[in-house]
Amino acid sequence: MSTQNALLTILVEKINNDTMVLPTLPAIALKVRKAADDPDINLNAMGDVIGQDPSLSARMIKIANSAYLGRSVKVNSISQAVTRIGLRQIKNIATALAMEQLFVSKNELVSQYMKREWENTVNVVANSMAALQTYMARTKKRELSLDTMTLAALVHNIGVLPILTEAERHEEVFANPTFLEDAIDKLSCPIGGSIMRVWGFGDTFISVSENWNDLSVIPSNLSYLDFVRVGAALSGQLESQKDAVLNLAVQRGLVENLNELNSEEFKDMRDSAKLIFA
Repeated sequence: MSTQNALLTILVEKINNDTMVLPTLPAIALKVRKAADDPDINLNAMGDVIGQDPSLSARMIKIANSAYLGRSVKVNSISQAVTRIGLRQIKNIATALAMEQLFVSKNELVSQYMKREWENTVNVVANSMAALQTYMARTKKRELSLDTMTLAALVHNIGVLPILTEAERHEEVFANPTFLEDAIDKLSCPIGGSIMRVWGFGDTFISVSENWNDLSVIPSNLSYLDFVRVGAALSGQLESQKDAVLNLAVQRGLVENLNELNSEEFKDMRDSAKLIFA
């Protein structure tokens, strides 16, 4: 057995034995999610929770003033931002913004991969959000929400993190491009599902993380998984399956025709979404 296959076997065993070290959500994201789940929480109390983290506060104000929410009157405080965004969306947006903190490493090679994966993820998020906005504008349907779409796209490839963390811990054997590419390709989706379960996320997020690159899994109804796949295809993450993904999107009514994904309106929405994470 080659060293590469041996290392893959080790990772698979860790997954099966529940011994793989999975990433934990940043503390501020946990606080916000816990507060949002409190039936007695109000906007002022939520503002106080978010206000504990200056960086998150600034990003929330930025989002409240962005094209993402389509408002022209500017807000200047976290209380105003929370009021505009709303408690339902705050939970997922705060989690999304905090996730960037997970994509860091002191190892030079692993750091490059972390940076690449985060940039890829942001591109998938932006394209997925734009695809959903386009769909909602055309159909007037609101069964899917933009904030949940944002978080689903952000966690779609979360399974790469333990692989890269393992490479950092054992850089003398794991931290080489050949192994990392193979491990990410083969293991990131099952690991991603494990992370979603550990984090207590619902079936929607588990399904996206486990199945986003497996076109044999097709939900009975149009779902976040469909939009994440389109976002990934447009971002170069499903290069060999791009045509199949986009044709499926037309068949399932996600888009009326592929010209929608090349329109100036779509590009503007995509670029606005990317600014959230700039």
